[in-house]
Amino acid sequence: MKKEKYKSRLLKTIHETARDMHKLGFIDKRKMHEYDFLCVEPVVDYSAKQIRLLRERYCLSQAVMAAVLNTSISTIQKWEIGDKHPAGPSLKLLNILDRKGLDALR
Repeated sequence: MKKEKYKSRLLKTIHETARDMHKLGFIDKRKMHEYDFLCVEPVVDYSAKQIRLLRERYCLSQAVMAAVLNTSISTIQKWEIGDKHPAGPSLKLLNILDRKGLDALR
């Protein structure tokens, strides 16, 4: 099970109850996503500068960081100059890299 950061202890309890009800079939997938949104802290956004500093912290080239995050070199370049912004799985992987380090992504 993934470790989630909750907005409060009360919301953690509500979310865990909703998750159990979802597993039992009482809450559908769409409603469960609503509980996720309401109860769980979202992954933080990264600015172009933060992405470059994160890459430099681990001494990664843009090519290696692209391989680690399963994206293209041009995407990394666009993130670092601010033309694009990471989202979805890429944003989550950046967050894991930032919090737990390169070994967590191997």
